Amino acid sequence: GTRHIPIHVISTHRDLEPGLRRGARAVLQKPADVETIQAALVDMRRFIDRPAKELLLVQADEAERRATLEFIGNGDVHTLALASGKEAIAALGTQHFDCVVVDPQLPDMSGLELIEDLMAEQVHPRVPVVVYTKGELEKKDALRLRRLMDVATVRQVRTPEELFDETALFLHRTAAALPEEKQALLARRHDADEPLRGRKVLIVDDDIRNIFAMTSLLERHGMEVLSAENGREAIGVLRTMPDMGIVLMDIMLPELDGYDTMRAIRALELFTALPIVALTAKAMKGDREKCIEAGASDYLAKPVDTERLLATLRLWLTQ
Repeated sequence: GTRHIPIHVISTHRDLEPGLRRGARAVLQKPADVETIQAALVDMRRFIDRPAKELLLVQADEAERRATLEFIGNGDVHTLALASGKEAIAALGTQHFDCVVVDPQLPDMSGLELIEDLMAEQVHPRVPVVVYTKGELEKKDALRLRRLMDVATVRQVRTPEELFDETALFLHRTAAALPEEKQALLARRHDADEPLRGRKVLIVDDDIRNIFAMTSLLERHGMEVLSAENGREAIGVLRTMPDMGIVLMDIMLPELDGYDTMRAIRALELFTALPIVALTAKAMKGDREKCIEAGASDYLAKPVDTERLLATLRLWLTQ
């Protein structure tokens, strides 16, 4: 595949973080002068020519740390495995890393605090970070992590397979060079419909035509679709479906609008981390920020492009 090929994005958009979150090696904002572009190409060449990429693993438990190291492998990756935030900060001050994996529960500090420190300082402000959470985070930590994911290249994973996949993306590992079982793992995870198949999606929209159109599309891709025509009905559906995978939330709803519905959903302990994609009829300036503030994980403007909708669902259902 082409997933390992480093991509450098040059864009007029001010918000360049989404490109990094989707696996770009680096981003530049236009206009960019010749010297800046040449420097980017030199950086890309150096990255490609390096025989091994550098990974920092910060995980408290020694047995789990060894298991993670073994699962990631070390043929084309040099991994520095540490047990504490203090050790990680010292290493980050003297070494370059292409990706950082962080356990949120470290012995001397919160893993999220470590990430915030990393994002605040200028040496590694854009290094991709993967947060490896095997259990559920406390509500305040889940909200803190979601805020970090909104503004930086931070991904959350819960299984070794997800961890391998995300680190392989950020380290631009060549699939053909991996052991056969790891190649098969990536192939399974990147079957286009695999993240969608069998997952529950709740469509919240007061226009039955929109519900029918999206239901038809998503069922063709193997999803189990439920629907609600207003916010109160949506909350009722969620209370009976704790295994809901994702919500598509229209903002213009009768009674309880989409913003208030999202706030109400986030107030329910079971759904603090449930992916919610807000759908707005008019793309107005500040809409995205307003949606995120109300509790949305992502935002799409109507009319929704089919491929973009599917890509957004795949992205959030593999988090």
